[in-house]
Amino acid sequence: MVSLTTWARYIVQKLDYSITVGWKNYKGGYITDAQLGDTIWKNLFQGKLTFLHSSRGEEVASGLNTLGSTLLVRRIPNANPGRVLVGDVVVLKDPESSDNYLVRRLAATEGYEMVSTNEEEQPFVLDRDECWVLADDQKLKPKEAKDSRTFGPVSMADIVGRAIYSLKTAVDHGPVRNSRPSMMRDSAVLEVELDVDEMVKNHKA
Repeated sequence: MVSLTTWARYIVQKLDYSITVGWKNYKGGYITDAQLGDTIWKNLFQGKLTFLHSSRGEEVASGLNTLGSTLLVRRIPNANPGRVLVGDVVVLKDPESSDNYLVRRLAATEGYEMVSTNEEEQPFVLDRDECWVLADDQKLKPKEAKDSRTFGPVSMADIVGRAIYSLKTAVDHGPVRNSRPSMMRDSAVLEVELDVDEMVKNHKA
């Protein structure tokens, strides 16, 4: 049973999400002044903060042990260094094919100095709203890993969510290891929205 404290934390996060989505749509010209309030209330009282994502295809080389997994992903409508942290496993649009998604770990964000192991390559600093994502398995060659070592920095705007729970089979499942602050922040969302039975039902081995 979910405690009142957990429900309170969850509602606060859902309100933040609803305001962020509403403001983003308003600034983007997708809704009018009159529709802003309705959009915020609709997102607050309907829908979820999470969605299910099947990890397969190009994600095979992620090294995150998510191959063939169904992931519970927390929606991140406005990804920035305050909402997704270094160490988080993120779901992002494939820079080389916007119709596909990749699951990678966030390795650096804006302001980080990137230094290559190749002495011929000059160090550089990630620009505002840029990030660097990597496969967990460092033994993989860059082309096999398909991460920022091959396609370079990616826009934070390409991040659609953070993976918070992974299910491989009905008996093999558990929380995804993210940064400590993110795991603490997502704990209320997990308690309220995690439905392992639903994940099993939607799982495709």
